[in-house]
Amino acid sequence: MTRLDDATYLDHIRTESARFAAVLADFAPDARVPSCPEWDASDLLWHLGEVQHWWHHVVTTRPAPPESYVEPERPASWAGLRSFFDEWHDRFLTELAAADPAEAAWSWSSNPGHHNIAFTYRRQAHEALIHRLDAELAAGTTSPLPADLATDGVDEVLDVMYGGLPEWGRFDGEPLYVEYRTSDTGRSVWAQLGTFSGTAPDGTVRTGEPDQHVVPAPSVAADVVVTGTADRLDGWLWHRFDATGITIDGDPEVWARAAEVLGQAIE
Repeated sequence: MTRLDDATYLDHIRTESARFAAVLADFAPDARVPSCPEWDASDLLWHLGEVQHWWHHVVTTRPAPPESYVEPERPASWAGLRSFFDEWHDRFLTELAAADPAEAAWSWSSNPGHHNIAFTYRRQAHEALIHRLDAELAAGTTSPLPADLATDGVDEVLDVMYGGLPEWGRFDGEPLYVEYRTSDTGRSVWAQLGTFSGTAPDGTVRTGEPDQHVVPAPSVAADVVVTGTADRLDGWLWHRFDATGITIDGDPEVWARAAEVLGQAIE
């Protein structure tokens, strides 16, 4: 799938973060966040502020790993949390906009191709988008996810968030494929099912665990086709939406395996 351009990701970080802050402006700090049951509004506000504080450090100290990072002290008041978020959002955006996406930078991803500023552009656009959705779900009124970003988000959540492969691990693919289609934007992301095995650095042995990885479209029919608008499909894969508007067609046993990897209820 073709990525969005970096200027578009930057604009989405700015827009989604602003929407996030605006929705939370009228919240009581102890209002619950249903999509993150352990959090209240103050926890949600702190989380995204701390995330952007962290990535500001990554960008400004690139390409060094974040070993020198100093965790900020969480403000005790709602007003302090809002000020912290506003300050570090602005500082993060300023530094990110000035950085060349091609420059090397630390990343937690196991994919060597993600160790650059471009990874931060993309990952943080989706981070802001999903937490904006969390804020709206807490408010009880959601607005559509931008179609371009949500379409890219289907690929990002499947490939980056579910599809990591550490260097000590091995993915053994099987001839089983799930196609995820965005009905409104006409895009597809294909995932191959298989198993993960390997011995972790701490000596933990993992063998034959269910796994999936995004792959180019194969020259075979999908075993399962999952279809929905980009908005619904992205939110559903992130466990923010239920399966309303999602259709799942194909082999139920294959889907059961895919759903296990994704942590989805089998409809």
